[in-house]
Amino acid sequence: MNSAIEAKQRAEGGQEKPKASRAATMSQVVTRFAPSPTGYLHIGGARTALFSWLYARGRGGRFLLRIEDTDRARHNEAAVKAIINGLIWLGLDWDAPPISQYERRDRHVEVARELLARGGAYRCFMTPEETDAARERAREAKLRFESPWRDADPLKAPDKPFAIRFKAPREGETAVRDIVQGDVRFPNHALDDLIILRSDGAPTYNLAVVVDDHDMGVTHVIRGDDHLTNAARQQQIYEAMGWPVPAFAHVPLIHGPDGAKLSKRHGALGVEAYAADGYLPEGLCNYLLRLGWAHGDEEIIPRERALEIFDIAGINKAPSRLDFEKLRHVNAHYVRQLSDAVFAEKSASFLEAAGAAPDAAQRAMIARGANFLKGRVATLKEVPEAAAFLLLKRPFEIPEKAARALEKEGAKTLIREVATALSAGCDWEDPERLEAALKAFAEARGLGFGAIGPALRAALTAGLPAPSLGETLHALGREESLARIAQAAP
Repeated sequence: MNSAIEAKQRAEGGQEKPKASRAATMSQVVTRFAPSPTGYLHIGGARTALFSWLYARGRGGRFLLRIEDTDRARHNEAAVKAIINGLIWLGLDWDAPPISQYERRDRHVEVARELLARGGAYRCFMTPEETDAARERAREAKLRFESPWRDADPLKAPDKPFAIRFKAPREGETAVRDIVQGDVRFPNHALDDLIILRSDGAPTYNLAVVVDDHDMGVTHVIRGDDHLTNAARQQQIYEAMGWPVPAFAHVPLIHGPDGAKLSKRHGALGVEAYAADGYLPEGLCNYLLRLGWAHGDEEIIPRERALEIFDIAGINKAPSRLDFEKLRHVNAHYVRQLSDAVFAEKSASFLEAAGAAPDAAQRAMIARGANFLKGRVATLKEVPEAAAFLLLKRPFEIPEKAARALEKEGAKTLIREVATALSAGCDWEDPERLEAALKAFAEARGLGFGAIGPALRAALTAGLPAPSLGETLHALGREESLARIAQAAP
């Protein structure tokens, strides 16, 4: 068992071993997410996991996690950890410790041998070279490939290594009833006898998936439509074993903005990359939910609402295109929904990554200025730029363009007087009162607000984008505001 799964299982009290009998009745919805740990949690996989989680949770069912780690040559322990961490970050929890498919290989072998005993499979003694040559001859003759051992007398079998092949039906068709794709029919002559147990004793993917889904009690298999052909093969195995066939829902893949198959050139693909780019899990999940599924004109669909209305029958058949601008728009909504304190807390790591390394006083400024900042950013990665006026460390230079306001006759004298007025019992916790105090100061001297505003803004922000002066003073706080004015007008 890999260490990432072991750590998760220790936290949850050990691994739950699926029994050979069906673990749940068809009346209880059980879905699963079954990623291969050969890469990180891809954005398409995250959407599949979300659909599976919502469908089960919204019906009082169970959502399970299985790591399909039978391909030991491509197994990546870091990928297992990234997948688990990605699901946790997205808020997609599961109802039992994760299952390692590799650890269940003895059970897969058991079912392969049971199929052999039932006559639903046979021993094949062909070498790889013989198989390749026979496949080529069948292709040239436009015939279905079949092993000569399919109908051979078992008593005449040679004493040498063999694979076990599934005895697929030759005639008729296999009809997969798919909730998304509709009825999809496969002529059986196009589905040859796949190997279910290799000559080295290793079970193959299609057998392992069927056995695991059956033993885990999975009632609904939701996955990418690149598995549609596999569904036909797997359905044949279910039927040969006399097991109930789960409901299939094959979801169209996500394409890039240009309509081509999603690839690295289209941008960040792993969930961890979206997190590093400052997206919120709520924003990403909302966007993924609407990527290929809709409920009227609703665009912003919080998790609680999604649990009420999501249904896999509403998934579109056509592929969806990734739209980063729409993703940013949806994410911006959830950024604005954060409390000021949570916004400041979540922004801290992005400020540090940008080299700002805010101290306690600056963190407090971010929280006080959150109302302005949340309206200026779509992702948390944009906070350092939007909050630049708060992060200035004294002494700082004021650029020439902004400094012109301070060079006007009497400007420095005026803002020194503003500082004196503001320091005398002004309510610094209320931006509106600070704004009113500035206007009262100007009116008392018979001045327009423009006589003090530009110079004061230059002193406080060095010309960087900032909110109203009342909000700016409030965000900076009394001590920092007065210090900046004193620096600009000593």
